[in-house]
Amino acid sequence: MLVLSGVCAVAALSLVTAPLAQASSKDEENLYSMEACEYPGYSKFKLHLYYNSAGAGSYRNIGYSVYDFNAVRPGGSDPGAHPLRFCPMGASNPWPGSGQKIKNNAASGENDHSRYKARIYDRSGYKGNQDVMAPYQHIDQFRHNYNDNASFKWTSR
Repeated sequence: MLVLSGVCAVAALSLVTAPLAQASSKDEENLYSMEACEYPGYSKFKLHLYYNSAGAGSYRNIGYSVYDFNAVRPGGSDPGAHPLRFCPMGASNPWPGSGQKIKNNAASGENDHSRYKARIYDRSGYKGNQDVMAPYQHIDQFRHNYNDNASFKWTSR
């Protein structure tokens, strides 16, 4: 018969009753982080997508590559797929694009990363035509993927 001392019993009980922590995933960060709707330039997330040309309208900051803007899967206890959306801006007078899905709705973007290029693709899975933003580059109007964007990937070249 195994007998636990008082300290061991408390430790064993805390392991049984402690809530399980959900593992953080990159998709989860892109979906739920406060950085996603922080003002661009102040966000730790370095890609900024805008609903309108010239960085106008609602925006969304993205920190990690996204395989499909319409099917972000946070994992953990949420098995579903969620679309990334532009941040809801302007409660009484909504900004253009406020709350809209990003997929096929982004017109311009900005890469605030110092080392990586941002590639915006017109198809999910990092495929198809792409607009490439070098580090610290802003594109006033996407050339290949104007309102036709489905995925995004950071690359070193």
